[in-house]
Amino acid sequence: MRFERREHRPIALVIATPLIAIAAALVLAGILIAIAGAPVLEAYWLILRSAFGSRLSATETLTRATPLILTGLAAAVAFRARLWNIGAEGQLYLGAITVAWASSQFLGDLPAILQIPLLLLLGAIAGMILLLVPLWMRLRFTVDEVVTTLLLNFVAVLLVSMLIDTVLKDPMAFGWPQSQAVADAAMLPKLLARSRLHLGLGIAVALAFVLAFVQSRTVFGMQSRAAGLNPEGAVFAGVPLGRTLVIVACISGGLAGLAGAVEVMGVQGYVTTELSPGFGYSGIVVAMLANLNPLGVVLAALFTATMFVGADGMSRSLGIPSYIADVIVALSLLTMLVAVFFTQYRIRR
Repeated sequence: MRFERREHRPIALVIATPLIAIAAALVLAGILIAIAGAPVLEAYWLILRSAFGSRLSATETLTRATPLILTGLAAAVAFRARLWNIGAEGQLYLGAITVAWASSQFLGDLPAILQIPLLLLLGAIAGMILLLVPLWMRLRFTVDEVVTTLLLNFVAVLLVSMLIDTVLKDPMAFGWPQSQAVADAAMLPKLLARSRLHLGLGIAVALAFVLAFVQSRTVFGMQSRAAGLNPEGAVFAGVPLGRTLVIVACISGGLAGLAGAVEVMGVQGYVTTELSPGFGYSGIVVAMLANLNPLGVVLAALFTATMFVGADGMSRSLGIPSYIADVIVALSLLTMLVAVFFTQYRIRR
């Protein structure tokens, strides 16, 4: 018995792969729920009802999904070109603190129609810069970007911690470590009244469609895919590998920085070191669940947000730790990796 690479992957198999992976993860997690002494089907129903059972819960789930879409897109774009960006968390924080600094220090008097686009752009640029540094080290000194991007996460978070405790500290926070608030004109418009759901969701979904078009219909999309599939072959075919990776890094880091900007301008209004409960790392899981497909990222982010939001309500009702959401998401990633392997290989006797 041996594994044989498929010459052609049926489209039905590619579409069914994430669904099979998630179903397998739910079955495996159901065993743990049963061991905890809770009814499995009721637990999953409570997760779904807690995430979408009311107007408030549905808007909170969509709000939670917004930064996950952006960090998922950041990982998907980079991974497709074999640029291993593990630093979306740090890029998110740098984008967030840049927005808080710019709005509170010198852009706060501008009208919303000017201030919001400028702040979103600055947040994206901050994320770009934090990823371009590891890319330069890879291209110039062949330093592994997995290590550098991962370590820069801690550098970025510590930098944010220093700033919100010193020069950007809010004097009205009664000693609590948080940055000065962004101006009222910098806050993103709400999509629904009496909710936290904001325009950032529309921006994230629109960017997913734009990236899907770019990757499937443009020369750059072909070049980035070629860089990921076979860098040496891409260079031989005339693909400017260095320039392509720089553009990929700008897009990926910009999306992660934009996630931080959107979270500050749409939800928090200021920056703390607890701004992100791991959006940058969860974005990697989202990208893998989506099989690096930009449109799939939207659905994968929605699934992940549903697990995180719904698990809290289920935990209160059944007494199961809410960490079951992390278990389900982690199992989904593992089963997805196995499923992707079998979309590329078949078993031959």
